[in-house]
Amino acid sequence: MDKKENCSGELNKKFAAVCGLYCSACSWFIDTTEEPERLKKLAAELNYSAEESVCYGCRSDKRLPYCKRCKMFDCATERGINFCSECEEYPCADLKQFQSAMPHRIELWDNLERVKSHGYEEWLREIRENYICPQCQTINSTYDQKCRKCGRNPSCNYVAKHKQVIEEYLKRK
Repeated sequence: MDKKENCSGELNKKFAAVCGLYCSACSWFIDTTEEPERLKKLAAELNYSAEESVCYGCRSDKRLPYCKRCKMFDCATERGINFCSECEEYPCADLKQFQSAMPHRIELWDNLERVKSHGYEEWLREIRENYICPQCQTINSTYDQKCRKCGRNPSCNYVAKHKQVIEEYLKRK
């Protein structure tokens, strides 16, 4: 699949990770699709090549090495389920540990419950609003404190809501 096919359509399930993350608001996805120079910097921080850092979403053929090794993705595939919240063992220890590790995962439980109760298409329609800049409509990641395009601070509703936790995390990095 080419880049255009991978990235078209906000309601594409490729942008809905099995764990409840929104791939379109991931720094790696954003940098892959919009900011290749920023992707090179991000890749260098983790000793990845620019090519292996390319990621088009959880369910795509081209994923970041970390995402290729994802326990939740492999588990969901083995169990024949689309999202962790469909599992009889939800929430498992692996998912709990994953959720608690980083600020972009704070709303994971709410996301998965919304997917379960309203379907991933409805959730994708709603979740996008969490990450778009109210001023210029650019999608930003949790770690974009200021909007990538217009500089608005905070960059989006998610950052505004979780600003303190995000700032504390970034200071420790």
